[in-house]
Amino acid sequence: MTKEDIKREEELISGEVQDNETVEETAEEITDDSNESSDEEQTQKKMKSKKDKHEAQLQELGEKLAEITDKHLRLQAEFDNFRKRTMKEKAELIKSGGESVLVNIIPVVDDFERALNLMKDIPDEDAGKKGTQLIYNKFSEFLKQNNIKEIDALNQDFDVDLHEAITKIPAPDKKLKGKVVDVVQKGYTLNDKVIRFAKVIIGE
Repeated sequence: MTKEDIKREEELISGEVQDNETVEETAEEITDDSNESSDEEQTQKKMKSKKDKHEAQLQELGEKLAEITDKHLRLQAEFDNFRKRTMKEKAELIKSGGESVLVNIIPVVDDFERALNLMKDIPDEDAGKKGTQLIYNKFSEFLKQNNIKEIDALNQDFDVDLHEAITKIPAPDKKLKGKVVDVVQKGYTLNDKVIRFAKVIIGE
């Protein structure tokens, strides 16, 4: 072999070695790129998983907030109704306070009216009559101050909401048919509530 042939073979061998190195480097680069791509995909997957988890947590928190808000509104409405009901009951208690005491005073007033009716023939200057009239006036004024009013019954149309019929008699006048012709016992209202019905006689 000549020196030129030897030189050519060395160059060929050297070229092959360089080619092999180039191929190896390219393979390494591909492997590195592949690894980088795989790492990037894993990172993206992790990020997506975290995002989905956060969204699920946010949705759960939103549902809990809506539930708590609904409960709060319901409780507020119930409390408001309770407060209004309590205020109404309190107002009614104040309005009708002492009703039983006032109702028990009415028969006393009835007795004074009967006494004064029996004393109508006695002179007004009589001390007993004056005293009786004075006490009767005080009782009557006390009832008025406590919003107790006498039910107007005589010559009025019979009203089952205000009157209690004792009996019926022939009406002295055609205009009084179906009307109250006599009052046996007066009726009273307390703040527009009937506390004693007027006992009446109806004309027919």
